[in-house]
Amino acid sequence: MSSSGGEFMVTVRRKEVVAAMLPMQKHWLPLMLPCFSVIRSHVEVPAEAFAGEILSNSLGEAELLCNNRGVDFLEAYADVKLQDLNLYNPDESIEGKLAPTRKHGVLSVQVTELKCGGIVVACTFDHRIADAYSTNMFLVSWAEMAQSKPLSVIPSFQRSLLNPRHPGSYAPSLDHMYVPISALPPPKVPQPGADPLISRPYYVTAEKLSLLQTLATSKSSSYKRTKLESLSAFLWKIVAKSAHMENANQKICKMSVVVDGRKRLSSGDEDRTTAMASYFGNVLSFPFGEKIVNDLKEKPLSWVGDEVHDFLEAAMTKEHFLGLIDWVEAHRPEPAALNMCCSGNSDGPGLTVSSGQRFPVAKVDFWWGRPALGSYHFPWGEEVGYVMPMPSPTVDGDWVVYMHLLKAQIELIETEAADIFSPLTADHLNLLNAD
Repeated sequence: MSSSGGEFMVTVRRKEVVAAMLPMQKHWLPLMLPCFSVIRSHVEVPAEAFAGEILSNSLGEAELLCNNRGVDFLEAYADVKLQDLNLYNPDESIEGKLAPTRKHGVLSVQVTELKCGGIVVACTFDHRIADAYSTNMFLVSWAEMAQSKPLSVIPSFQRSLLNPRHPGSYAPSLDHMYVPISALPPPKVPQPGADPLISRPYYVTAEKLSLLQTLATSKSSSYKRTKLESLSAFLWKIVAKSAHMENANQKICKMSVVVDGRKRLSSGDEDRTTAMASYFGNVLSFPFGEKIVNDLKEKPLSWVGDEVHDFLEAAMTKEHFLGLIDWVEAHRPEPAALNMCCSGNSDGPGLTVSSGQRFPVAKVDFWWGRPALGSYHFPWGEEVGYVMPMPSPTVDGDWVVYMHLLKAQIELIETEAADIFSPLTADHLNLLNAD
């Protein structure tokens, strides 16, 4: 089977469903509690959670059925060299070609051999089962088993680590951060000719990140803003500036930054720290700020940096995550959504910034050598943009910043911040001289 598009053709050589060789007993687990065993395809991989299916229980809640349904696995060939891949436009070169479409189950894997002999390993997974931290554990475990190494981290599925308190308690701010599905406003009607969301990766040097930190730190601040806070503040200003709307002195622009709760829930307890560090699942919160568009456009970056720091600081505590667990328990079985991402819940632009700084590029070695690039391609389909910075695979301190934003926002970034964001090319990855 072949599929063409863009400047090269991809031919699928083999397709199979890979499941565990050992017999397993079918069992159900709450969605926040994945399970653990092996799948096999050249190597054995600890991922029973990824080999199951998500179905509804009697209350209508999504649960993971660990039934060893298996993982869709494709082997393919692409008539293109690694150095000739259009890295700058993953919508054209990656999605639907080198990345598999997940049709069944939780995880799909495609291994594609390139014309130059290079190999692309792409995984498409259901985010309800695992966050980026958990997926990193899976990839590292897979690579370690491919090299016949012992697993450096044994994933933990100790659901009691996330048990709600009795009685439960949570801050009123969580009612603003998350919304039960029944409370959502009607979805917006798509407008003809609406600006599309597109994906673009950029290269940012350590020198430019340091400059953003300096500009995003106010003189009254006791601490220098982090690189993530500074980048978030800078993008918040640009997204606000891209908004061409009437009454910009009244319209709101929202910014969310993803926070991992593993360290926060540990709170200095050594045993709990060890367990949470290996917890497989989703342990995330999405605190956000909302400011008047004109304020974001006109005030200095240091003011915006303070605003990012303030809404982040409130969520980087043990109490915030304990409260979030209690909030979810109090609203069961009804599912909830992130307020700022809900269609109709905002009258202005918005974006979410995550962090892929722990993406283990050097550790994902399947005995072929260190990867030239490790990245997340995240076309998440929401109305707000999504940005994920990751470490450069070639230069310590530099970043590769993946952006999924409106076309107009991308164009503004490339016009006004071209000195900071360089479109990702093979040159950044030292691939131009590759065979």
